[in-house]
Amino acid sequence: MTNNYLLGIDIGTSGTRSLIIDENGNIISSAMKEYPLYTPRPGWAEQNPMDWYDATISTIREAVQKKNIKGSDIKSIGLSGQMHGSVFLDDSNDVIRPAILWNDQRTEPQCQEIYDIFGYDNFIKLSYNKALPGFTSPKILWLRENEPDNYKRTKKILLPKDYVRFMITGAYATEVSDAAGMLLMDIKERTWSDEILDGLKISRNLLADIFESYEVSAKLDAKTASLTGLLEGTPIVGGGGDNAAGNVGSGIIKQGIISDSIGTSGVVFAHSDSPVYDPEGRLHSFCHAVPGKWHLMGVTLSAAGAQKWYYDTFGPSRDIENKRPELKKYKLLDAQAEQAAPGSEGLLFLPYLSGERTPYADAFARGVFFGMSYMHNQDHFVRSIMEGVAFSQLDCLNLMSGLGINSEHIVLIGGGSRSRIWKEIICDVFQTPIVTLKNEEGPAFGAALLAGVGCGIYNSVENAVEKAVKKSSEILPDKEKSGIYEKTYEIYKSLYKSLKEDFKKLYELQFNS
Repeated sequence: MTNNYLLGIDIGTSGTRSLIIDENGNIISSAMKEYPLYTPRPGWAEQNPMDWYDATISTIREAVQKKNIKGSDIKSIGLSGQMHGSVFLDDSNDVIRPAILWNDQRTEPQCQEIYDIFGYDNFIKLSYNKALPGFTSPKILWLRENEPDNYKRTKKILLPKDYVRFMITGAYATEVSDAAGMLLMDIKERTWSDEILDGLKISRNLLADIFESYEVSAKLDAKTASLTGLLEGTPIVGGGGDNAAGNVGSGIIKQGIISDSIGTSGVVFAHSDSPVYDPEGRLHSFCHAVPGKWHLMGVTLSAAGAQKWYYDTFGPSRDIENKRPELKKYKLLDAQAEQAAPGSEGLLFLPYLSGERTPYADAFARGVFFGMSYMHNQDHFVRSIMEGVAFSQLDCLNLMSGLGINSEHIVLIGGGSRSRIWKEIICDVFQTPIVTLKNEEGPAFGAALLAGVGCGIYNSVENAVEKAVKKSSEILPDKEKSGIYEKTYEIYKSLYKSLKEDFKKLYELQFNS
């Protein structure tokens, strides 16, 4: 008997995940492989694209072999991945330099150049977004100005998942939701913008062809088939940027529903039936992975990434390791956070470890612990990180509310949704019911659903969501805790305003002394 299985692959910042599901959304098999992130200078973030490819091959092979899945069982493949990253290929399709990632902050001068070319307000109207250091077009300008020899060698510029697509198919292809984050698109028309490309003097030939997210963009090549156990010719759909794909997999495909994703970054995401933008550019406005639809999102650059930084740098306390030997890794941090009171007894955290996107768009901002005293221990620090990320996500949610975008509940996804204490903190900070999902498998799950639409297992994205996405639980805010957080949030908001100029001075001291 042949099964109707779908493969979703998410090329994330911390690792690549391959996920195999059936047409009802049940998880059949999965595999994950991590790889390093390089920070050669403060504010820089790079990865080796070959690490993504190697992880893709090994996780597909592992997921297939784990359950003895036949290649013929996989009907279609969907790709998802971290957005904005820049992969530069030469005439031989070799990677010219390490990829510059979404959380890299080196391109502030290039963002200003973009405004000088188009005008600040005009560029936001033209692109539906601010020019921010994490986005792709400023990275292209940076390469041209700082590594001109590398720029001259560049034949193609690909996003992370699209580099993997090229490596397993030989096709240069992208899709609307990920390409939208390059700041080179006409968002309304869902295609490359001649006006932006001409203004920035970037050749259209450097870019991949754009597909809708559900459309078949390429087919698996013989080499990849032999390495993974899949069939040559298996169709691969456009897929989606990690946020768009993740929200397809979370059912955020109609107006009136907002999600909050706590992954390496934190993203508040809202569907829109029409292209809408924040006139001040504080929220991002991109094409959705649903055909003919768009979305708005606010981004905290360091969400679970801040927690990972803490764990890697300081680790869990010896006290909690002795008390709870059955717990591992981040579960130990959860247990620590539970031992501290709401508000962390006056310890606040600003999660700006690599600058910030929403609402400040400030590449110079940095992380801050505020209010430390002798009474604070590691438990307070861990909880304050969770609370600081929740406050930053509330900044995003409030911006959406100001544009008239609201939701009766928030769908919580990402790694943070698996932490009971973090989920409760977010619920109490937002003062809104929080819903979690039965299969919270993130972007890889959404990419698999898009693959199912592309091969005809589902007749639409809406049909895929109806069949495969199921609610798990709902929690309600605690009024007493919400009251504490409401007062703490006012202090939190004031800190950035007080420190803004000092952040910039500190950056200049680091690089100009």
